[in-house]
Amino acid sequence: MRLSQSFYKTLKEIPKDARIPSHQLMFRSGMIQQLSSGIYNYLPLALRSIRKIEKIIREELDSRGCEEVLMPAVQPASLWQESGRWDLYGDLLLRFKDRKGNDYCMGPTHEEVITDMVRRNLKSWKQLPWNLYQIQGKFRDEFRPRFGLMRGREFIMKDAYSFDVDVESAKKSYWKMHEAYTAIFSRCGVRFRAVDAATGEIGGDMSQEFQVLASSGEDLILSCDSCNYAANIEKAVTTSTGGTPDETAFKALETVDTPGQKTIEEVSSFLGAEASGFLKSLVYESDSKPVLVLIAGDRDVNESKLQAALGSGVLRMASNTLVEKTMGTSPGYVGPVGVSSEVFVVADLSVTRGINWISGANEKDKHIRNVNLRRDFNPDKVIDIAFAAAGDSCPKCSGGKLEEHRGIEVGQVFYLGNKYSKMMDCSFLDEEGESQPAEMGCYGIGVGRTMAAAIEQNHDENGIIWPVPIAPWEVVVLPLQLNDEAVVEAAETIYESFRMAGIDTMIDDRNERAGFKFKDADLIGYPVQVVLGGRSVAAGNAEVKFRESGEKSEMPLDDVVVVVRDWILERRQGGAE
Repeated sequence: MRLSQSFYKTLKEIPKDARIPSHQLMFRSGMIQQLSSGIYNYLPLALRSIRKIEKIIREELDSRGCEEVLMPAVQPASLWQESGRWDLYGDLLLRFKDRKGNDYCMGPTHEEVITDMVRRNLKSWKQLPWNLYQIQGKFRDEFRPRFGLMRGREFIMKDAYSFDVDVESAKKSYWKMHEAYTAIFSRCGVRFRAVDAATGEIGGDMSQEFQVLASSGEDLILSCDSCNYAANIEKAVTTSTGGTPDETAFKALETVDTPGQKTIEEVSSFLGAEASGFLKSLVYESDSKPVLVLIAGDRDVNESKLQAALGSGVLRMASNTLVEKTMGTSPGYVGPVGVSSEVFVVADLSVTRGINWISGANEKDKHIRNVNLRRDFNPDKVIDIAFAAAGDSCPKCSGGKLEEHRGIEVGQVFYLGNKYSKMMDCSFLDEEGESQPAEMGCYGIGVGRTMAAAIEQNHDENGIIWPVPIAPWEVVVLPLQLNDEAVVEAAETIYESFRMAGIDTMIDDRNERAGFKFKDADLIGYPVQVVLGGRSVAAGNAEVKFRESGEKSEMPLDDVVVVVRDWILERRQGGAE
């Protein structure tokens, strides 16, 4: 491709809302244009990279027996009502009516559609397993789109769905897809980790995220410094309970006045006590029923864990009105002592590790000292519902400590079980002729997000540093003097030789200053730059620059194509960890 003929323009200015490197660099390098909030045009450079990611995905999935389909972006409400998610999915679902008044939505995901597709064909256990995938645009009406392709409203996604006869077979399919994802992201040339994750609104009881490691990542990951344990902070497990407390150390209850002091910070300062000695008491609404949640004052409730522990369809903080109705006081003075037996109480494991807690007294402007588990309150459930933190003991090995990392989620695998197949009657006849719901798995990759994450992980102050396997162009040929016939001839010869060798090559044949061409080459991030100047060509040489290392090599013109070709081919298969 000739740059003078390419639909391409670099920009010097950075849009005000472009706050992370990948967003800034994709704008400046002419990869994307914003059409509307969270909605982008993918220009040629971006689309070339996306197509390479898609090719890697297809090769890895096809080699494992998956089949590609394509489902509609527009989905009828009736399917979502059948699964029960039409009302539960919330404002992320873009809903509309057709001219006949029927309800539809733009698909944010395709569990309902694929389940309907499969149930129309599925009759016998002999037909399974099936694993069907698509690469398609999705739409989620994000409240606050941000970070370019990281958190857009319209995006390109690969989603796959497996159907099996039983749990054992379904989990084999799950781990086969886990293996495929490991191969895909390795081949894309990014450094990543697979971490335990919450299932969210998709459902199921087992899930892992694939996180590209980057300091600007939205997600917080905790991993052990001694073993292979790793989890998203929403899923990371805290360690075991504190054992049986020493009841001889219990002190007598003491009610104290705390006028106007509501938060842990305010009360701890007022009483001169550490936050870790407080019993934080919060009221939630779980499927329209109040729940009192207890946790150590220096910990925070992980609502994903809490929702899973309660089996809630919908979980939210209780309104002030509900708190007052349930506890007889306003938020800030809630506590576990004297709570009605009709209120369901959940305590985090951290509550078992301390004694003589300070908590709200369920009376305005008052708190209680020396509150103790079992003696003064008895939770209905004691379970891990806290966010783990750096420095916590590893829940998997003895002696390891958790460390923090930042990551960008680019893929996630779910074991769904029969959540959708039962609700939507996607069943088959087993060997005994009995009807059984299919066991399902669900697997997603954000294609555009993978491209953006690769940029986020691989860039410097001058521009993008593409991993070779997903670089839009692998080599750029830079003739510096277009009025020098020898330079032009050498550039054209090398350019055509690269093309014949199957190397994705751009020639910058614009009549621009050398410095301008160099800046654009660094900004776009071609892995290899072949520079041809009057003096070097006259001496029979070219300068080859490798973008990642910055290394420059002077080599004979006759050697350039072979040396660079071999370097590119060696790196096309990725292999980053």
